[in-house]
Amino acid sequence: MAAEADGAAEVELSPTGWVARQAELYESSGGTKGTTQLGVPCLLMDYVGRRSGAVRRTVLMYGRDGDDHLIVASNGGSDRPPLWYLNIRANPEVELRVGTERFPALAATLPAEEKARVWPRLVELFPRYAQYQAGTERDIPVVRLTRR
Repeated sequence: MAAEADGAAEVELSPTGWVARQAELYESSGGTKGTTQLGVPCLLMDYVGRRSGAVRRTVLMYGRDGDDHLIVASNGGSDRPPLWYLNIRANPEVELRVGTERFPALAATLPAEEKARVWPRLVELFPRYAQYQAGTERDIPVVRLTRR
């Protein structure tokens, strides 16, 4: 996905209005605006659609674990995972914008033990994650994004 790193490729924004607006602000400002949501830091993630092959972009809250970024596939506590999660499972190579920096990363779903270790910090960062998990039978995945 190297072409997206310089903004040359066409990227499809989220169909969710507020997400698309925040992604547009975040990218157009070079990563100086739209970098938080409800006081939680956010990143932009570009990924490839598993069926369409189109490059898509979404805004996601994140936590940190060492040098890695952690994102939560909560989908607001829905019984279904977010579409971006299904796409990165099919193709884990993504591009991130974190603030003013843009870089390639590899996405990997955390195994249960590792999720248990980082989950309390993610809930502290965004307490609604605990409510989301309590409201669904689906185990909400945590994804590690490692810089390539």
